[in-house]
Amino acid sequence: MTADRDQTTPPRDAERNETRTERLDRNWASLLQELRVVQTGGQILTGLMLTVPFQEGFEELTSRQQYIFVISLVCAVLSTITLISPVALHRLLFRRHAIDRLVHRAHRLTLIGITFLGMALTGVLAVIFAIVFGGWAALAAAVIAVVVFVCMWVVLPFNERRRLGDD
Repeated sequence: MTADRDQTTPPRDAERNETRTERLDRNWASLLQELRVVQTGGQILTGLMLTVPFQEGFEELTSRQQYIFVISLVCAVLSTITLISPVALHRLLFRRHAIDRLVHRAHRLTLIGITFLGMALTGVLAVIFAIVFGGWAALAAAVIAVVVFVCMWVVLPFNERRRLGDD
């Protein structure tokens, strides 16, 4: 084992002995598992957000808070739609021998959906902090949330890809 590779990194020659179709099927199954996790959280967030404007006290929010909330709600709905889209895509491409397109498109849709989810969560956090602590706290919470999302959802994965030698 080389000194620059830790024990959790598999050797580059540890490829699976599978056909291209088997690899695509495995990738699709893996993507579906990931979608199950993120769809649940996104759908719960969206469902809860859809009820907020009908709750007593919503009209007491400032117009800026309401605006941020509505933008966050739109992001949550777009996230839900985008994260469910691979299922619709699968249904329409079923038995068309298009697993390669399905996996590629679903991968892209998942990344877009996660981005919308991060935006929705950031907006909701900003509104809650604005209500509880005021404007500067809301701005700080939103900035911290964006930094954490970017670090955890972009920097960390790309750093791991770089460590594995992927372009």
